[in-house]
Amino acid sequence: MRASMSVLLVLSAVTAAAAPSREQERRALKAAMQSVIEQSPLGTARVTVQVKSLDDGTVVFARDENELLNPASNVKLFTAAAALTQLGTEYRFETEFLTPTEFKEGKAKILYIRGKGDPTITTERLYGIVAELLHAGLKEVQDIVVDDTWFDPDREPPGYDQETGDKAYLAPTGALSLNWNTVGVYLRPGETVGSEAAVELEPASDYFVVEGKVATGTRTQRRFNVTSGMDKQKQKISVEGVVPVDKGAWSAWKKIDQPAIYFGYTVKELLKQRGVKVKGRIRPGAVPPGQKVLYVAASDTLDIVLKKLNKHSSNFVAEQLIKTLGAEKRGAPGSTARGIDVVEAFLASEVGLARGSFVMKNGSGLNDANRFSAAQTNRLLTYMANNFPLAPEYLSALGIAGKDGTLKYRFDGSDAVGRLRAKTGTLENVSALSGYVQAVGGERFVFSVMVNDFPGRASTVVRHIDALGAAVAAFGSASGPSAAVASMTRSKNVVGPFAELRSRMKTYVTLAQKGERRSVPFLRTAWRSETDPALRAVIADTLYQLEPREASSAWRLLESAVATDDVYGRLRKAAEADGLDVPVLPSLVELASAGNVDAAARLIEFVRASESDAGATDWLSEQLTVVATDAPQELLLAFKSSAQPDRDAAIDALVRGLVKAAQPDAPLWPTLREAQGSADPALVAFSRQLEATLSQKIAEARAPSSVVSAPAAPSPQPPASDPAQSVPGG
Repeated sequence: MRASMSVLLVLSAVTAAAAPSREQERRALKAAMQSVIEQSPLGTARVTVQVKSLDDGTVVFARDENELLNPASNVKLFTAAAALTQLGTEYRFETEFLTPTEFKEGKAKILYIRGKGDPTITTERLYGIVAELLHAGLKEVQDIVVDDTWFDPDREPPGYDQETGDKAYLAPTGALSLNWNTVGVYLRPGETVGSEAAVELEPASDYFVVEGKVATGTRTQRRFNVTSGMDKQKQKISVEGVVPVDKGAWSAWKKIDQPAIYFGYTVKELLKQRGVKVKGRIRPGAVPPGQKVLYVAASDTLDIVLKKLNKHSSNFVAEQLIKTLGAEKRGAPGSTARGIDVVEAFLASEVGLARGSFVMKNGSGLNDANRFSAAQTNRLLTYMANNFPLAPEYLSALGIAGKDGTLKYRFDGSDAVGRLRAKTGTLENVSALSGYVQAVGGERFVFSVMVNDFPGRASTVVRHIDALGAAVAAFGSASGPSAAVASMTRSKNVVGPFAELRSRMKTYVTLAQKGERRSVPFLRTAWRSETDPALRAVIADTLYQLEPREASSAWRLLESAVATDDVYGRLRKAAEADGLDVPVLPSLVELASAGNVDAAARLIEFVRASESDAGATDWLSEQLTVVATDAPQELLLAFKSSAQPDRDAAIDALVRGLVKAAQPDAPLWPTLREAQGSADPALVAFSRQLEATLSQKIAEARAPSSVVSAPAAPSPQPPASDPAQSVPGG
């Protein structure tokens, strides 16, 4: 017995000696994270990073953790925390429907609708609300009065003024709001090529005026433009372009400009559908005292609303919450300034972040309006994790790595899947990720990474940020953080035989042409495992063509489309050998025309890579002109972020396209002039120089060949200290 006990003690001592201590594991984690930063674009960018143990409070890794940087949508972490603590998990937004007290026999002289900031009312919910009004006895209405005085009339929070346009993420705030203050424009192809496509609005009502038309193209033709703006008291929707035959309806979501009026018109339309007569007009106004409450529509509880905020990074929900905090805690009307004051008071009194130690101008993180550090973010995350009554609701609102929200397609194959919950942040030249990890070994961590002013592609930065998160998740595992980092950052590119590329490329192109959606699961697996970069690009293009409405399809395409000899050079040779169109490029044009800045930036790279092929450069010059017409603001931002040699080649190509198209009123020109009124001096200088360069080069291209021109204008270059401009991705 004593002998066996001695053996066990010896074995235990040997095992203990062999197993690394916690301190050794932490040193390994620190070394792995340091290597990520030093060997990636993070090393030359502005970075604030901190990883801290929730179990013992130790800071495991830090890099400039107190530097204030633009956190992008990580600001929503602060908005959500303030909303939970100040309003409570059971808080519900209420929308009241009232009539005058003389409401009899179902006839109301006025139907009053008073909003209290509910950000979650959709057409579907409103249909149910109208049913409740019907069951309350409503049969006839003269006028509908919409009351949104719970909020102030200022529709744009600070930071929104740095952008112009009708994009859905710029939707205005409003105490009475519907469908996130956006409208869906659906374009449904006709039965034959050349026939007119149907234009349908969701929700449809007399609030909208639709002009223009869309044609039905071939299965590979998709290029349409939808714009939204005010026309007197109505919202004008303008459409043009083509949509492919036999591929179903396509949609574009646009912001609306008068939220309360939009709400009122939609109520009128739904009432009419249920047989309720609405004889008069829709008008704004405050509800007078003493009116009869007909029905009160209550939202889901706040913890459910926060999932819409953080899992999907809704700017609209964030700004609605800020104004609600202002109205509830500082008195109506709720304003951004009052709401931010509530957040700052919470951070100072409960979290320990003194006023003035950070900058918070809005609740969504949009554009260049906010500044926080990694240490401050982790202090907030620690406070919320230790606040037991609120911690479950706060954590459950965050995206789960590899599972849902904005993290659904990140951390694939790493220990972080299911273990990491975080909020993403994305603007031009800004990428952030902050949240919680329970590592393989069981220890819990908070982490915050913010990267500003980085060189190169955003996807490369994101991959290395994910490597940091994967390293923390692997803490305590048998393989360790270094293996996790290697797995997330190593190059998978192995150029295969050219004959195999030709054969397999034809197979994938055929799948795309046939629209074989049953192949999507197989293609997703093939893309993850493929090592030939050219074939990965073809697979990504095929997936995009089969599922163009899926955000993951666009992400794969942008990740795989590189203008290198290994990819683009080999694809051109293979396509030429087999008489095929070069894959990838048409899909990039489609994405760029729809307003994707990264896609426009990729096109700019491909122009320079095509300089030896006259046919390809001519085609690309025409496509850049299309993008300049359909998405001029995004093309401007793409030019601004491009490397100078790529920019020079693309500007020359664009000039050829503009001269050939002969469009003196092309949308690019007013976009350049609008940008010169921006609050960002770097954008002002760049757009001014780009306009001058284009004007001079176009004049030279149109001049007779016998005329000797002045030296060509230099390509515009962004200043060395270039503040971030927004390309929101959440």
